Amino acid sequence: MGFKIIKPGLLSTLQDEGRYGYRKYGVIVSGPMDFFAHRTANILVGNTADAAVLEITLHGPRMVAQMDMLLALCGADMAADVEGRKVPLWRPFLIRKGEHLNISYAVKGCRAYLAVHGGFASNVSMGSKSTYLRAGIGGYEGRALQAGDELNLSSESKLTVNTGSPFSSAAVSAFIRPSYEDNPVVSVVWGKEAGHFTESQKRSFLTQSYKVTPQSDRMGYRLEGEPLVRQGGTAYEMISEAVVPGTIQVPPNGQPILLLSDCQTTGGYPRIAHVITAHLPIIAQVKPGGKLRFREVSLREAQGQLLLQAMDMRLLEAGMQAWYQDHS
Repeated sequence: MGFKIIKPGLLSTLQDEGRYGYRKYGVIVSGPMDFFAHRTANILVGNTADAAVLEITLHGPRMVAQMDMLLALCGADMAADVEGRKVPLWRPFLIRKGEHLNISYAVKGCRAYLAVHGGFASNVSMGSKSTYLRAGIGGYEGRALQAGDELNLSSESKLTVNTGSPFSSAAVSAFIRPSYEDNPVVSVVWGKEAGHFTESQKRSFLTQSYKVTPQSDRMGYRLEGEPLVRQGGTAYEMISEAVVPGTIQVPPNGQPILLLSDCQTTGGYPRIAHVITAHLPIIAQVKPGGKLRFREVSLREAQGQLLLQAMDMRLLEAGMQAWYQDHS
C-alpha cells in the first residue's frame, strides 16, 4: 500500500539515481533531472540515495494515502496541501491514512520530488527503477502515472519515527540549496569542438540569452537565440562522439541543444560547451519560455563547485541521521 492516484498531474514518473553501466550498449542513464532535490528528499525521510522518488513536472498529482507515511517534497515551489494544510517544502512531513495530498502548479521552478520513507516500489530494469518513457522501462509499468494507479512502498527500510516529533525543526538550509531562477546564468566549460567556432561566435554564445522552447523535454532543451555559425559552414561532418547530460550541441541550424537526463549516448553535432554538473539542478528548474545565459569557468572551478555541493550533501545526511536518532 501507499498512494492511490486520483489525478496524475502533467508528467509524474518514478526516478532513482539512474541506470548506470549500460551506456556502452546505447542504453541511456535517465534518473532525476534535478539530482540535488532528488537526493535531498530521500535524505529528509531517512532513505538511501538510490530510493525511487516521484518526479513531478509543472503540475502535480492528487492522491489519497492508504497508510500513514513520512514524506518530503523538494525542488520547485509547488502549491501543495494535505486536506487544506499547506505542505512545507524542503522538510519532512506526515500524512495519515485516508488523507488527500494535492500537488498542483509550480509557483516557481519546474520539477518537484516527492520522497516517501522506504521509497516507492517500482519495476527494476537493468538495475534501476528509473522510468525511461521512450523505451517503456522502469518506474510504474514504464510510463507516467495515470488516474487509478496505486503506488506501493518498498520495504527496504524500517525507520521508526515518533509521530509526535516536531518535524518543522528538521529542514534544509537555503544556503546549500541551488539558486533556482526563472532566467539563470549557468557555468560552462568549453567542449571538444569549441574550436569549430570563431572567437566572435563564442563571445556571442556567452553574451546572449537563449529561450527554452516548448519543444524541450527530459532528453534536452532546445534553445532559441542568434544562430551560431561554424567555421567552414554546415557542410563539415564529424563522427559521432560521446555526449552526457549538460553537453551543448550545435546542429546545422545554429540553435543549441542542451542535453539532459534522457539524452542519447552519442551525438554527431559539435559540442561547443558543457554545463558544469553542479549547475544541472538549476537547469532542471527552468520552465519552457524561460531564458538561459552561459558564463565560462575553468575545469578547476567546476570541480570545486561539485565538491562543495557533495560536502554539503554529506553534512545534511549526517545531520538528518543524528536528528532521527534523537526523535525516534
